[in-house]
Amino acid sequence: MRRAVFALGVALLAGGWAVAGLGMTGHMAAHMLAVAVAAPCIAVGIAGTRADPAQRLPHIVTPLAMSVVELGVVWSWHLPVLRAAAAHAPLLLALEQASFLAAGVLLWSAVLAPGARAMGVGALLLTSMHMTLLGALIGLAPRPLYPAMMHQTPWGLAPLADQQLSGVVMLLVGGAAYFLGGLGLLGTLLRQEARA
Repeated sequence: MRRAVFALGVALLAGGWAVAGLGMTGHMAAHMLAVAVAAPCIAVGIAGTRADPAQRLPHIVTPLAMSVVELGVVWSWHLPVLRAAAAHAPLLLALEQASFLAAGVLLWSAVLAPGARAMGVGALLLTSMHMTLLGALIGLAPRPLYPAMMHQTPWGLAPLADQQLSGVVMLLVGGAAYFLGGLGLLGTLLRQEARA
């Protein structure tokens, strides 16, 4: 089962690359697929193995620390200057996507570690909040924040509408993935308590 979940995560990454060129909305979908959907699949696939970062570095790869790392990675790459640089440099674009995936795998590996699940609930809820906030800021901005991407708008969307839709994608996918993950971990902990 773990191999299938891992393979699904890798397939989702490929799907993200396929939509990344469809304006700001497609690019945001690729981000969210990497950090919030493929990363947990890959983390589940490697949990408990030698490739599991939480198992290899348990004092460093902790839920709250990795939540802060992910916050830094996600917010940094959404600064207009970095987003513009990545839009024009394929190597930077690959680094951006790889850092989203790495931050996501680190966080999900940390929260899935057997002794860290209670702290993992808080870390995932914190991540849900910062993803929701960033999505709202992007979606509610009164002007385009990423002019370097505005020539790529798909489906006839105006640049601002494309950006607003990308903010909604971040709100829905990013916020929901971490919120539901946190609730799932909380449910697991409550069931364990009830059995004890």
